[in-house]
Amino acid sequence: MTPNLVVITGMSGAGRSLAAKALEDLGLFVVDNVPAEMLGSVVERAMRPDRGRDRVAAVVDARSGLDFAALSDELVAIRSGGIETRVLFLDADDGVLVRRFEETRRPHPVEGTTLEESIAREREALTPMRAQADLAIDTSTRTVHDLRAHVQTMLADLGGDNTLRIEVQSFGFKHGVPRVLDLLFDVRFLPNPHWDDDLRPLTGLDEPVIRHVLGTPDATNFLERVEDLLGFLLPRYRGEGKAYLTIGLGCTGGRHRSVALAEALARWLEGRDGVSVTVTHRDLER
Repeated sequence: MTPNLVVITGMSGAGRSLAAKALEDLGLFVVDNVPAEMLGSVVERAMRPDRGRDRVAAVVDARSGLDFAALSDELVAIRSGGIETRVLFLDADDGVLVRRFEETRRPHPVEGTTLEESIAREREALTPMRAQADLAIDTSTRTVHDLRAHVQTMLADLGGDNTLRIEVQSFGFKHGVPRVLDLLFDVRFLPNPHWDDDLRPLTGLDEPVIRHVLGTPDATNFLERVEDLLGFLLPRYRGEGKAYLTIGLGCTGGRHRSVALAEALARWLEGRDGVSVTVTHRDLER
C-alpha cells in the first residue's frame, strides 16, 4: 500500500484538533504541533519500516510560527519521495473564531494587539496553504459530531480507490455564502415556496415543496444543464487527480428551493461511476 500523509492545517479555533482526533479514530498515527521545517524528518521517523506505520497525519499550524513557505517546500520533498500527501485546511468565519476564543478564554497563538488582529495576521500568513489545500472544510456552522463524521467520510479512502468525493451543500444567501465552495449555483430565480402559506413551514425535504420546486420547467431545465456541465467536468477533475469537490446551491433562506435541488442533484450524482456523494443543508433549521 502506498504510504499516506495528511497534513492538517488552517485557522486556530477552526477545529484542527477535532479533525486530528477523527483521523486518529480512522487508524492514522497523528503527530501534533509539528514545526513546518521539520515535517519531512518527522514523517520519515514515523513511517520507518520497523514501526509498521503507512498512514500518518501531522498537524502544522501557527503555534510553530508563520513561515508556511517552509511547509510548501517540505510537501514538495515528501511527495517526491513517493508518499501520497493531502493537505486538509480547516477554516471558519472570523466572527465565529472570535466567539470560540472568547468562550474558551485561551490565548491566540499569533501575537496581536487585539484578537481580531491576531486572526487577520494568521489568515494572511495561511493564504498560500489555503490555495494548496486538497480539502478545505468550513467549520463555522458544523457541530463537533458533524465535523468528525465529515472528515472521516471525505478521507475514508486513504490508501484506497480513486473516488471523487463530492459534497452537495444547500444554503441561504441571507445567512452568507459558505467560505468553502468549488462550484456555486444561485437558484433564487425559481418561485419561492416561502410565499405560500401552506408551504412556508415545510422544507425542501417535504414532498409538497419538492413538487412545487421541481415541477416547474425552469427547475427541470436548470437541473439538466447542471448535470450536463458536471458530466463534462467530473471525468476531467478525476483525470487531474482532484479528490474532493464541494457544490453549493443557494436560495434566499436555505430551507426550500436549494434543499430540494441539492437532493435532486445528489441523486443524479450517486448514479455516476467513481464518485461518492454526501449532502448537507446548512440553513435548514434556521
